[in-house]
Amino acid sequence: MKNHDTLKLQSWLPKVKASSLSGWSVFLAFLLLPAFVWAQDAATLAMQVEYRDVPGIGSRNLIWIVAQQHLLLAGFVLGVPIFAWICEIVGWKTNEPRYDKLAKEFTKLLTSAYATTALFGGILLFLLIGLYPKLMAYLSDIFFPSFIAYSILFLLETATLYLYWYGWDVMQGKKKVFHLFLGFLLNLFALGIMMIPNSWATFQASPVVVTDGTAIERAWAAMQNPTWWPVNIHRFIANIVLGGFICGAYAGVRYLQAVTKEERERYDWMGYVGNFIGVFGMLPLPFAGYWLMREVYQYNQQMGITLMGGFLAWLFILQAMLIGVLFLGANYYFWMGITYRVPGVAESYKKPILAMLIVLMVSLAVWMTPHSLVASLQEARQMGGTHHPLLGVFGVMSAKMTVANLMILVTFISFLMYWRAGKQETAAWAKIAKAVMGALLVIAGLAVIVLGVWGYFVPAIIRINYFSVAQVLIVLFIMVTFTPLTALLMKSAKTTTEMIWGQMPVRAGYTLVSNAVMVILLMSLMGYARSSSRVHWHIYGVMRDTSEYAYSPALGYAAAFMSLNTFVFCMIVAFIFWVATMGDKATQGTEHGQPEDSPVKIPGGVAPAIAGGSPREGQTFVNPVPMNKNEDT
Repeated sequence: MKNHDTLKLQSWLPKVKASSLSGWSVFLAFLLLPAFVWAQDAATLAMQVEYRDVPGIGSRNLIWIVAQQHLLLAGFVLGVPIFAWICEIVGWKTNEPRYDKLAKEFTKLLTSAYATTALFGGILLFLLIGLYPKLMAYLSDIFFPSFIAYSILFLLETATLYLYWYGWDVMQGKKKVFHLFLGFLLNLFALGIMMIPNSWATFQASPVVVTDGTAIERAWAAMQNPTWWPVNIHRFIANIVLGGFICGAYAGVRYLQAVTKEERERYDWMGYVGNFIGVFGMLPLPFAGYWLMREVYQYNQQMGITLMGGFLAWLFILQAMLIGVLFLGANYYFWMGITYRVPGVAESYKKPILAMLIVLMVSLAVWMTPHSLVASLQEARQMGGTHHPLLGVFGVMSAKMTVANLMILVTFISFLMYWRAGKQETAAWAKIAKAVMGALLVIAGLAVIVLGVWGYFVPAIIRINYFSVAQVLIVLFIMVTFTPLTALLMKSAKTTTEMIWGQMPVRAGYTLVSNAVMVILLMSLMGYARSSSRVHWHIYGVMRDTSEYAYSPALGYAAAFMSLNTFVFCMIVAFIFWVATMGDKATQGTEHGQPEDSPVKIPGGVAPAIAGGSPREGQTFVNPVPMNKNEDT
């Protein structure tokens, strides 16, 4: 009987289970039906919604500001690790602790900027998904595997950065090699994080045909677009320049705030290193930009004409002005270093510095000369057209490429002069080497000028493919050969005058800040130029912009936004500097063996103050250079 009941029970259980499961399924379906319907409606609606707008500011303007801040912060975060790692290697090789301290101090700035960069990146992503859903859906379909790779690299870089920073004091001695390896990994991951988003942006400007295949194959094909590698090289060098000059600006501000001799010496030297790395990266940067524009022309001639000969052509006049001011600032800082850091040699360098200043100013004037002048009808009739009969000669690329190469040569010479100031070569072959280097410099300068003038009499294809490339190779040859040769000469050179730190005038700090601002403005300007070259396309020739913003902003409007972005970024960087130095201010009094608010006494004078400020009562400093009526007060 029990067995029979058991069999009946076992045969009944499956029916109960089946009926229960079906009942629960119906119940859950009834509850979730509105959600399924809403999801389908949302998916359908998402396919219909192409754009959303933000009242007041506008969706494009909001994206413009957030994207520019993220890119500038990313350039800072990617450039500073290279700067810090190089300094750490130099300190390790030379056994000089000041290089290691310098690298650590700038890595501290990096930790403060890293979270801010990620914050703006997240805001940018949410805004793009919400305001441009159709475009982001298209890009996500093509580049989804790269999103996964980007996320993995971001996690790896974050973990490596924490190990690199918090393990700095622990990984000394024999462990220093492992710490340097962490620095290498940090830069390697940062390079990957830079290159992947570059592929998304360059695909919009120079898309390629994406054939059928796996998701990884389609993403890789889209990444290998014509302008990807030129932008990678250009942005890599630009990030080094940005990182170097911002670190120089940080040192300049701290130098202006210094109240002790030790602080002035430390931040004077730090400013020199930052300016040195910024200038050394700036020298090959125009060549990378030329390669990028050459690839743009080869990909689509109309896009190149829009950039260089259309309504965006005046941007390159602004670019010439900014680059010219940057070159002048960098050279001026070198010349001040020769004058104030190396006693007794300023008089012998006055004539060469004057000659280089003349070359720089003339080259800048030629570079800033537009091809077509903005003139009234009456002025155009008097000139015989929109081209000035004399100045129109300097408005073409043949002249501009020539003067750009000459400015790079002059800046490189300033660097060599500063390097050799206060030293006397003792090598037996020094005279021959100096004679050969001088002859090569003259020949290189003449060759650049001859090729520039000759470019007026040959077809454009010859000038672009051969003459301009030859000018670049000549200048690169000078830099690549002279640098190691000068290093060999300086290795055995006798020091005749010791370099003295901490006695640069106040305007040196302002020059470092000015250089950083010029770089930020340049990056903002060229970002606008590359985006506007697509005109009314989201993806050039593939996806048209059908929104109300399907036009490139006017130059005056764009200049206002470039200035706004530069100001906002400088405020963010200033906040990062302030946060990073809060700990230094707290420990400053302890390091000097006195309370923080107590006056710091250094016999000899009054501490220099930033413009508009004044020293605290009782603060004094040593003025190592006698002041005269022509000097800063």
